[in-house]
Amino acid sequence: MTEPACVHLHVHSEYSLLDGASKIAGLVERAAAFGQPAIALTDHGVMNGAVEVYQAARKAGIKPIVGCEVYFVDDHAAVALPGQRIEHNHLTLLASSDAGYGNLVSLSSAGFLEGLQRGKPTVDMEQIARYGDGVIALTGCLASRLCARIADGRTDDGREHVDQLIGALGRENVYFEVQKNGLALQDR
Repeated sequence: MTEPACVHLHVHSEYSLLDGASKIAGLVERAAAFGQPAIALTDHGVMNGAVEVYQAARKAGIKPIVGCEVYFVDDHAAVALPGQRIEHNHLTLLASSDAGYGNLVSLSSAGFLEGLQRGKPTVDMEQIARYGDGVIALTGCLASRLCARIADGRTDDGREHVDQLIGALGRENVYFEVQKNGLALQDR
C-alpha cells in the first residue's frame, strides 16, 4: 500500500511582496525532496513566477500547478471615498487546463488594468465568472471572504459567498481550503 501524497496548493514565493521570501527553485527542490508529486504557486495578485515554476517543476519531475491568490472585492470598479475602505479578501485560484491558465492571466491583468485599488489588483465575482473556464477556486486563508465571515460569526454570509463561487465556477471547481498552522482562529 502506498502512502497518500501531499501537495501544497497555497504557496507564495518572492513574487508575493511582503508575504513570501522563498525562491521558486528552492520551493520546487524541497517539494521534490519530500516526494511530493506536484507544487503550486499562488502569489498575491500576480503570476510573475508562472513560467519559472513550470520550468523548474518539469525539470524536477513533478507537476507544476499555476495559480494566483487574487484580491477579491464586491465591485472591481468601485472607488473608495476619502476615509472609506473597500473590503478586499484573498481567494486562491488554480489553473486546471491551458484555458484556465489563460483565464488566470486575463484575471490578473484585469485586476491591474481595471481594478487597481490602493496598489492591489482587485477582481470581482463577475470577472471570475467571465474568466472561469478551467479555473478552480479554493475558499482561501484567514484573509478570505469565507474565513472572515466565519470569524465574525456570520456563517450564513460565508455560505452565500461559497454559493456565489459555485455559481461562477461550478460545484466541481470549488474546494474548501484547510490550513493547520497552529493559530486558534484557523482551528475554528
